[in-house]
Amino acid sequence: MTDPWVALEPGADPAERVRALRRAHETFTTVGTVPRPVRSVVAESWRRSARAGVGPDGTACVELTDGDLGAYRAEHPLARVMPLVRELMGTFAADGEHLLAVCDAHSRLLWVEGHPATRRRADGMNFVPGARWSETAVGTNAPGTAVAVDRPVQVFAAEHFIRQVQPWTCAAAPVHDPRTGRVLGAVDITGGDRLAHPHSLGFVQAVARAAEAQLALLGPTLSSGDTALLSALGRDEAELVLDGRRTRLSRRHSEIVLLLARHPEGLSGDALLCALYADESVTPVTLRAELARLRKLLGPGALASRPYRLMAAVESDVAVVERRLGAGALTAAAEAYTGPLLPGSQAPAIVRLRDRLADGLRTALIAHRDPDLLADWAHAPWGEDDVTVWRALAVVRPTAPVRARLAALETELTASTVRAPGRTCGATYLQRPPT
Repeated sequence: MTDPWVALEPGADPAERVRALRRAHETFTTVGTVPRPVRSVVAESWRRSARAGVGPDGTACVELTDGDLGAYRAEHPLARVMPLVRELMGTFAADGEHLLAVCDAHSRLLWVEGHPATRRRADGMNFVPGARWSETAVGTNAPGTAVAVDRPVQVFAAEHFIRQVQPWTCAAAPVHDPRTGRVLGAVDITGGDRLAHPHSLGFVQAVARAAEAQLALLGPTLSSGDTALLSALGRDEAELVLDGRRTRLSRRHSEIVLLLARHPEGLSGDALLCALYADESVTPVTLRAELARLRKLLGPGALASRPYRLMAAVESDVAVVERRLGAGALTAAAEAYTGPLLPGSQAPAIVRLRDRLADGLRTALIAHRDPDLLADWAHAPWGEDDVTVWRALAVVRPTAPVRARLAALETELTASTVRAPGRTCGATYLQRPPT
């Protein structure tokens, strides 16, 4: 099976593929449709680029220069692994007349190094330190798209959204903070058509993993702005990573931490009480007791009051899915969605958030009509009885097993309607994903 993340399959003619991609790019920028042979990851990126207002004749903007750039680079976490990146990529870049580049989490280039002649050519399109190469700024490109979808990406020639960049080929992989999992930036190799090979994609991914391992060995940098990581999708009890320590939270503490993470400005006791308890007879004393236990669990200084708030910034897997979904990075959003949010929780605010997140992603998948993404949802525990998704999957992938499963669900739906006329199958998943 062809790897959709690799730009050229074995035996493909690069010159012919470039011609086909240029025709496809012209079609998209003219009428908005994406014909073959454009890969799905590139097609989705083109659509995100267009929605962001990027034009095919645009150029990158340099945001940091001179002293500002130097100060920013010196303080960036990836500065600590640049010697390793140079050791692993420098000779390859110089000998192959390529460039190695490292960007931050905003796809702003921090370092661009390599063959002098190639650097001079790259200067003409502002592929230089301090320039922003995010998808929202310059459209489809390896470092920007790798950060947007949070996975290694290869972009070949006319797959680039901006015409000025189409003579180039690049591969990039995101680098994550080993403590929190958040994206710190990406490592990239940029050059000619020879980079359109599976090895270049594997190469940058290996460099990114080596950088993460090095960061883990070096240990955390002390900062009052350190971000904690909260994992709450697909699990009844969330896990919080704070100050390098992993803590499994009780269900009630999971709910509290998630709500406070979404409200860094803080919540009053009354607001928390309403968000957590459907039973109006629950008293503020009950909530204060839970908060006291949580404060003891998290340690001194982690939880403040009046209003109740977390003293560390918290990145949650819920926010990751929401952010990717909002950016139109549907594949990346689906990959990050590991199940319903705290599925056993009955807290009113959590139920609303759980339903909104699942329904939003599910609706986007149905509208997108990607058979692989629909199949992943349909075969997951939360989607196996979702008749609407199975109907959508049967349209784009009408195989015998899919049709058989849909027929069984349709029969069950009909039987449920007969047994309980006027009802919408109550707690079954035939109309909506489970929560």
